[in-house]
Amino acid sequence: MTSLDKPTSDTDRTTRTAQEAADAKAVTEAALFEAFGGVRGMVETVVPGLLFVTIFTINKDLHSSAIAALAVSLILVVVRLIRKDTVKHAFSGVFGVAFGVVFAMMTGNAKDFYLPGMLYTLGLALAYLITTVAGLPLIGLILGPVFKENLSWRTRNPGRKKAYAKASYAWGLILLAKCAILFPLYWWADTTQFGWVLVALKIPPFLLAVYLTWVFLAKAPPPIDVFAEMEAEEQAEKDRKAAEARNQEF
Repeated sequence: MTSLDKPTSDTDRTTRTAQEAADAKAVTEAALFEAFGGVRGMVETVVPGLLFVTIFTINKDLHSSAIAALAVSLILVVVRLIRKDTVKHAFSGVFGVAFGVVFAMMTGNAKDFYLPGMLYTLGLALAYLITTVAGLPLIGLILGPVFKENLSWRTRNPGRKKAYAKASYAWGLILLAKCAILFPLYWWADTTQFGWVLVALKIPPFLLAVYLTWVFLAKAPPPIDVFAEMEAEEQAEKDRKAAEARNQEF
């Protein structure tokens, strides 16, 4: 080996490391978009509430506002079904809007349209924090199957478990901060003011939480593909049986 070989080798190794890091970030970004619905999922989350508060601001009529919000949620599901897209985010939106409509109709208070979503946000925030303290961060349970690692990060990938814990704490604290703003306004603000504040707080906290999750996971060790391991084990078992069968023939 000449003295010129070593710098070339180091350069190649640095290039491979940079490429692997870029690939890991790209995979993480794609997985987060898949798990949380991407831009379209965010739009489907915002549109029903935006339509509700817009119509209520104009005519102060609870029934027409609620019916319009529910109708647009159903339309979004139908569009996804026609396009044969994943409907889980649209369906969750329909259920959320439906609960809001039921609450508001029962109480006659338009602000109660938002109450189920607020309670869900509070419960989700507590779930992120409690599961992390318990050693089973919720974000890992959500993203594990997306990364094809399932729960392997719990015992076999401590660096990744630490990243999931950080991300879960971030989600929990961000959602709690959102609740700390919304719940006092629920009591103090009128329906129109409260509705516009809630719509404004739909996307920014979510984007912040997703960004922090991406940062933590992009710096974490790569996931262990347990599905690939299972396939390799199955193939090895088939090869072993085939070898035994050939040996028995002789």
